[in-house]
Amino acid sequence: MRIFAPRFIERMRTKTLKKNKINVVTLGCSKNVYDSEVLMGQLKANNKDVVHEEEGNIVVINTCGFINNAKEESVNTILEYVKKKEEGDVDKVFVTGCLSERYKPDLQEEIPNVDEYFGTTELPGLLKALGADYKHELIGERLTTTPKNYAYLKIAEGCDRPCSFCAIPLMRGKHKSTPIEEIVIEAEKLAANGVKELILIAQDLTYYGLDLYKKRNLAELLEALVKVESVEWIRLHYAFPTGFPMDVLDVMNREPKVCNYLDIPLQHISDAILKSMRRGTTKEKTTTLLKEFRTAVPDMTIRTTLIVGYPGETEEDFQTLKNWVQEMRFERLGCFTYSHEENTHAYNLEDDVPEEVKIDRANQIMEIQSQISWELNQQKIGQEFKIVVDRKEGNYFIGRTEFDSPDVDNEVLIDATKTYLKTGEFATVKIIEAEDFDLYAEVVN
Repeated sequence: MRIFAPRFIERMRTKTLKKNKINVVTLGCSKNVYDSEVLMGQLKANNKDVVHEEEGNIVVINTCGFINNAKEESVNTILEYVKKKEEGDVDKVFVTGCLSERYKPDLQEEIPNVDEYFGTTELPGLLKALGADYKHELIGERLTTTPKNYAYLKIAEGCDRPCSFCAIPLMRGKHKSTPIEEIVIEAEKLAANGVKELILIAQDLTYYGLDLYKKRNLAELLEALVKVESVEWIRLHYAFPTGFPMDVLDVMNREPKVCNYLDIPLQHISDAILKSMRRGTTKEKTTTLLKEFRTAVPDMTIRTTLIVGYPGETEEDFQTLKNWVQEMRFERLGCFTYSHEENTHAYNLEDDVPEEVKIDRANQIMEIQSQISWELNQQKIGQEFKIVVDRKEGNYFIGRTEFDSPDVDNEVLIDATKTYLKTGEFATVKIIEAEDFDLYAEVVN
């Protein structure tokens, strides 16, 4: 009995010294950031003390389950907080999000010291476990965790696309659009709190409205959002190359608030790989679509992501992809190595590209892109751009143009020893120096 007394006293001391502060830890993509913010908004409305990635004696981990690296990070984070619980540093650990949705039985068996696991659609149950009620009337009430000038705005959940490599439908379900009027209410509340840039996100923006309005309705949504006062930029993330609603480009041209920017993950370009990936398009169709984008909006910045090392990707397929990347000269590009995911269509294929080959191919693509980005950035020297200031780091204010999204794209650095800028404010700058992914600028008076 006495052997366990010190541990028992330590646990009691931990519990009596800390009040119930809930720490929400977010892993993964912008959709998870949004979901954590909604959870925190609900908790605040229930008068709960809630923080984001700070100290708290109750921990909620919002996990990612998309690819191997993300799953590994999520599992390691769960284990880290379970250890803290065992040591008496936290009292309770709850797990939610995509990993929990996809692998709940396995997680319950392998990491049983978590208090409870919840899937992506079980917010009311999670709130109940945290001693809170789900408030249906809270349209757009969120505690944003991004810098005050921008916020993610999720316009739909889930995905109906049949892509062979993707586990998102397993974790997020079928596509479900949010009604335009609800999105506008949320945008107005964000604007009232100082948000000036809305980043529209979904698994597939181009599918927006088909379930509610029986047509692709992204253009009409944009027309409604540009009317929201104080919002200066509206940015589009995660479009799909088949069935793209071309009337969106008309709105982009006509409305200065809609950034000349599109994030459209294309994944590959070899016809054989595209067919196996079940992407519903070809190299010819994709290239034609991109040329139509460039014609309709000549100064559009296109961001894409690619996958290398997909099952059956030959050296010839990879060379086709490399040559195409050089030809298309994307302003922004990211590259992932293929991850063999259970219960996807591609899991039935042999994961036959060695890991070192996958990594080498990804590096080759990014070397090409780095050179393209450097060349495009050199052309910006001497030009003036409107930027928003996101933050201050060391001796620099860090900003972005309308052609750059947070965290993934170019940043504009302004010498803070020479100029004072307010974070969250806009300024006009002149580019004086450029690297492959950074621009240096001075303010234009």
